[in-house]
Amino acid sequence: QVHLVESGGGVVQAGDSLRLTCAASGRIAYTTGWFRQAPGKEREFVAAMSWSGHNTAYADSVKGRASVSRNNARNTVALQMHRLESSDTAVYYCAVNRSPDWTDAAHYSRPEVYDSWGQGTQVTISS
Repeated sequence: QVHLVESGGGVVQAGDSLRLTCAASGRIAYTTGWFRQAPGKEREFVAAMSWSGHNTAYADSVKGRASVSRNNARNTVALQMHRLESSDTAVYYCAVNRSPDWTDAAHYSRPEVYDSWGQGTQVTISS
């Protein structure tokens, strides 16, 4: 079982940038995804990156404003978001899928394909 901890959340002004980090207790040479959940809404996909870093997927709502990066030597995956909007307010979660091979972007947008989840970090965008 991989233990994941998200950090970097907080209160940020609309239009600013934010960097979230997901740190793992062990190796996370797996596909890592970022999801978010706003109050009263279902958990939604944000972005994902394969263990190699060669494959990525982004939700339409963040495409062009978000980028995922990873450092496998440090067992961390980061989500950088720019031009933040009030609709980005949510609890952000990272998760890992322990299948070694990347399949397709649509597959990794589904929460049920992930095996381990972090506890989440709150991001609040103030206007």
